[in-house]
Amino acid sequence: MSNARDEIFAGVRRALGVDGRERPRRSLVEDRLARAPAGPIPARAQGAVAERLEIFLSEAGRAHATFARIASSDEAPAEAARFLRDNNLPAVLRMGSDERLAAMPWAATALNISTGASQGGDLNAVSHAFAAVAETGTLILLSGAENPTTLNFLPDNHIVVVRASDVADSFETAWSSLRQRTGKAVMPRTLNMITGPSRSGDIEQILLLGAHGPRRLHIVLVEND
Repeated sequence: MSNARDEIFAGVRRALGVDGRERPRRSLVEDRLARAPAGPIPARAQGAVAERLEIFLSEAGRAHATFARIASSDEAPAEAARFLRDNNLPAVLRMGSDERLAAMPWAATALNISTGASQGGDLNAVSHAFAAVAETGTLILLSGAENPTTLNFLPDNHIVVVRASDVADSFETAWSSLRQRTGKAVMPRTLNMITGPSRSGDIEQILLLGAHGPRRLHIVLVEND
């Protein structure tokens, strides 16, 4: 199919006497990409910041995630310890090399911290989200050594830290932030959009948490960056 298409396009270019690399043609394409019209964005999450955060947490809760709001990132380790303790989980936690997580005072807790990608034997993990989407309660995590993708799916319990300033109103806004951060052609290898813990209702329409990943998702929202 692709060979036939290439032959058709080559014939069109020969008929027009062009090869597609002419500067005026390239300028037209670049201008169209730069000024691509934006699609419609739902208005429900486009209000004030406080309202957007409320919608995000409400939608995340509807998807069976739990959450906590903290004033500073320095409070994240204590909140992670509380979550594990309240759910009778062992005080062990795996994380990647994210500098934001590394700067938090984990030593002030009794948690046993390990770093690196999960090999499947970890019960608990913590990651730092790149962004979140208020309209659906979705977290956006980028792959890499900072936040290995294996931590999103292999441990039973996943704690995700996200900054309030990174909670976007819509997916379109989040994508725009990603393009601004990475530039052209430097997208991460994997981008995971996570809405609540893993679940499935395929078997007799009975909701089962942890079907394909973590059975618990706990969001730690940092109010002041």
